[in-house]
Amino acid sequence: MLDLSTRHARYFQRLISRHARLYTEMVTTGALLHGDQARHLDFHPAEHPLALQLGGSDPAQMAACARLGADWGYDEININVGCPSDRVQHGRFGACLMAEPELVAACVAAMKAAVPLPVTVKTRLGIDDRDSYAELHAFTAALVAAGVDALIVHARKAWLKGLSPKENRDIPPLRHDWVLRLKADFPALPMVINGGILDLDQARGFLDHLEGVMIGRGVYQNPWLLARVDRDLFGDPRPLPDRHQVLEDLIPYLEEGMAAGVPLQAMTRHILDLFQGQPGAKRWRRTLSENVHRPGASVDLLWRAMPPRPPTADATSVPPGSVPTATMSWKSAG
Repeated sequence: MLDLSTRHARYFQRLISRHARLYTEMVTTGALLHGDQARHLDFHPAEHPLALQLGGSDPAQMAACARLGADWGYDEININVGCPSDRVQHGRFGACLMAEPELVAACVAAMKAAVPLPVTVKTRLGIDDRDSYAELHAFTAALVAAGVDALIVHARKAWLKGLSPKENRDIPPLRHDWVLRLKADFPALPMVINGGILDLDQARGFLDHLEGVMIGRGVYQNPWLLARVDRDLFGDPRPLPDRHQVLEDLIPYLEEGMAAGVPLQAMTRHILDLFQGQPGAKRWRRTLSENVHRPGASVDLLWRAMPPRPPTADATSVPPGSVPTATMSWKSAG
């Protein structure tokens, strides 16, 4: 979710769901220890519950960055052991670390000793030819021994050689059954499943056995998939959200950001699909795409592009069973 799960996207998503746990894009230890910490770590208080996802492999550096995350007010620190990009491999973090379970375990232990927050790991089923269930089991056992608080499993292996990151999201077959099997083997370990889940009924089925369901690009590409999450999965009795009200609530945030020098385009690129499937959606998306970058563009552009409000609350028009659990969510943390 690099360049997608930004603070602006997360604030927008929080207006749709009050309870889904949100995750930052992956931040490397080098960027935090030697770069602009505020740029990478700042977030709006409304984003809670919020997890910081780190990329790195040096236990001492990971512990130092975990302390930064705790000091900044995050609710969870997550280690990315699933990203398959070449840049990540060259930095010795991401999915390539599945070949070094002892090193990942050392990072977990160092971070657990450094902060009182939950320390979790997001992983794949395996990498390249190291993709047996026995290796996944041994990897998990090493993390459990180190004290990991939860495991988030993208239910695909990753090909580090031969597939692009995009291809790694689709080509390796899904093995949801492996995640359920892993949970049966480690019943005390909170476990979250990720990958190919875009239906609320399917998510509910997994929540009968697991502690959470994580959704990434599916929600980014259709944010209104979050609309029923609070009511149907967290038991929140408040009324379902309304697209137009969400946009109206977002306007002050955009105005505040522009006053602080944030380009309007950087904040609004995450909301292009807010009206997906609704009358006026194409005009909304086209108007923003063609004009938001122009000099002098202001929030008035959003008011002009906003489709007419339907006669009934639009959240009720979402077909039952069409909504996933959360943007990127550990359900038990709601």
